[in-house]
Amino acid sequence: MARSEEAEAFFHVVYTAVQQIPYGKVTTYGHIAKLIGTPERPRQVGICLKHLPQDTESRFNHDNVPWQRVINAKGMISPRSQPSGARNQAAALRTEGVTVTTSALGELMVDFSECGWFPNVLPSEAEEDDD
Repeated sequence: MARSEEAEAFFHVVYTAVQQIPYGKVTTYGHIAKLIGTPERPRQVGICLKHLPQDTESRFNHDNVPWQRVINAKGMISPRSQPSGARNQAAALRTEGVTVTTSALGELMVDFSECGWFPNVLPSEAEEDDD
């Protein structure tokens, strides 16, 4: 089923915001939602990232949207429907130099004080304000 124009626009805004997260940094689904003006929609941010195309021919895809840099508000890599999903995300973050630890409960965790990215506005919007 095709997405509505409104849904397609939301996906576009989420992907564009996630592209601005610096290498080696992480943020939360909720913070991306806040930055794009929809603080009540962190789950929808997660859905957008879940449906990020693998096809590199797509405008937004796994190669040009750093999906791995978005985690939950507890600093935990959210479990996926496939057990390897969280491990793949942890591996991608480690490749960027992000320290990923395992809690006593087996949760994959990231320390926001070490690599968190929480600006008040997106860098692209800050540049617009400077003009």
